[in-house]
Amino acid sequence: MSDKRGDGASKALGAVAAFAAAFVARKIINLGWKRLTGKEPPSDPQDPRVGTGEALGFAIVMGVVMAAARVLAIRAATGRIRRAPQQPAE
Repeated sequence: MSDKRGDGASKALGAVAAFAAAFVARKIINLGWKRLTGKEPPSDPQDPRVGTGEALGFAIVMGVVMAAARVLAIRAATGRIRRAPQQPAE
């Protein structure tokens, strides 16, 4: 069975890291979208002024970057807990 030490702390730290990474990634994506396209990122995919290609492109970029940021943040945050030396049980 896998090592369960720090499991609760690991999950909590992973959740906080994922939230922070998502926040930062969203800001970076929005800034990058504005710089590359010269337009605000689409906020409502049902808006008739937003083209299908633009809405789909933004959704794909947002999904890939957010998922990658979440995975990397969780792995970085919880890696230290897993590598910490075991404390002897008393």
